[in-house]
Order: sequence, then C-alpha cells, then structure tokens
Amino acid sequence: MGFIAWSLAIVAFLTLLWTFSDAGKCLIKWVLFITISIGVATLPIPIMLLRPRDPKNALIPAAALRACSTFLGLTLSVEGVENIVQNTGCVVLINHQSMLDLIVLACLWPIMDNCTVISKKEVFYVQPFGLASWLWGTIFIERGSKNALDAVNKTGEIIRQRKARVLMFPEGTRNLGKNKLLPLKKGAFHLALASKVPIQPVAVCRYKFLKNLRFESGTLKIKILPIIPTEGCTKDDIPKLMEDTYRVLSENVDALSDSGVKENGYSNGTEKNGHFKTVQISN
Repeated sequence: MGFIAWSLAIVAFLTLLWTFSDAGKCLIKWVLFITISIGVATLPIPIMLLRPRDPKNALIPAAALRACSTFLGLTLSVEGVENIVQNTGCVVLINHQSMLDLIVLACLWPIMDNCTVISKKEVFYVQPFGLASWLWGTIFIERGSKNALDAVNKTGEIIRQRKARVLMFPEGTRNLGKNKLLPLKKGAFHLALASKVPIQPVAVCRYKFLKNLRFESGTLKIKILPIIPTEGCTKDDIPKLMEDTYRVLSENVDALSDSGVKENGYSNGTEKNGHFKTVQISN
C-alpha cells in the first residue's frame, strides 16, 4: 500500500502542477520530451542491429517523437515536399532554435529519403546513444583537427557514395526567441562543395509557443525550399552561397512565423496553382 499511496500522491501532485502552474506544465513537458528522446533512441537497438548503418533505423525513434508532439500540444505540418531534390545527395540546412529541433528531424527523416547527420567523434563513446547513432548511419568526424580539410573531403565522398541527405544547422548554436537568424557558419558550404551536391534550405517557424517558463500548444511549421545549386562553384563562391541561403531562410522563417496567414496569402493546408502543398504529419 505504501508504494500505491506514494504513486497516487505523485500523480496528484503532477496533475496539480499541470493544471495550475504554467512553469510546472513546462517542466513536465520538457522532462517527458527528454526522457522519451533518450528512450526511443536506444531501446530499438536490438532491431537496428539487424541492419547496421541503415538510415531507416531512425524511423522508429522519429515516429515516437512525432507521437510525443501530440502530448506536448504541437501540431506538425510540412510544406514544399515537391522541392526535395531527387537522385542525388544534398546538404540540408535548417534554422536552429532548441532541443525541439529533434522533432523537425523526425518530420524530415521519413520524407527525405536516405537522411543522415554529422556528429563529433566523441558522441560515439556516449553509450548506448553512440551505438544507436552509428546504427542509423551518423557520420562521425574529428572536429577542430589539424586535418579538417581531409575530414571534409572524406565526408563529401561518403555523401556522394551514399547519395545521402545530410541534415545540418548552419547557425551553429541555438537561436530561440530572436527575430533574426544568426550568421551562418562556412562548414556546411565547404561540405556541399566537397560533396558536389546542392544545398536544400529548410525553414522552420519560430517557436512562439515557448515563452520564458511557458510551453504552450502551437503549430510547428516546416517548409522545404527549392535547392540552391553548387555545380561549378568554387571556394570563392561560398560568400554568395551563404548570402543566398541566409536570405531565403530568413524570408521564409519570417513568413512561416506569421500568426495567421502563410506567405503570398496562402492559408494553412491549401495550395495555389500547385506551387506547394501542405502535408499534415500524422503521429
């Protein structure tokens, strides 16, 4: 009875926090999200071992995170699926805001075939998460090494061979609650040139549902934008590529973050002349 009594007391306490305290609800949501993220990344390892280094191994954690978004009060939508580059790899550049960007990756992973991410080599030794990351095809590199150029070239070769879509956050650090993107880092653009693949910008609306110690309900809007070609580009063209990418990301983040209406007057879930379509992500 002692265990049951304590369990009921904890449930009652959490229910009171959820009902009467915005900060308490925020804390519960974050604890749940972090716990589920760790659990769903590692529990499927026995299944992942059947097909090591396969990006499809991440589909189980991705589905679980999308399901978790329902409890968090988030509605997920993706636009611009028709813009996804075909028959080649690409470097996918996404604006970076918080840990909730994991849900963005979870939305893109089943839509953009053959996805992967890049991580520093030390993450592999954080077990069991490192093993799970390796099993779903994460590319591990030694950042800040003296052979950084060799690392970029080797990573580029992997991307070409796999025709992989590498998901990256070019701002380099989280940028939550700001009305302007941070300057983009050059690394992703060097990688695109080394890989000889196009850049695929992906804009995500600002997380206006995260405010101080409040985690409100809201819509997480993602838009896959047309590619920025890199064919024929050299290192001298990187500043222009960075400028073009920053501009299209910034414009579309602003448009998606508009409270009611999409850019060009489109409302949520509509099409205009086939220009784009909205996909409601099922959990």
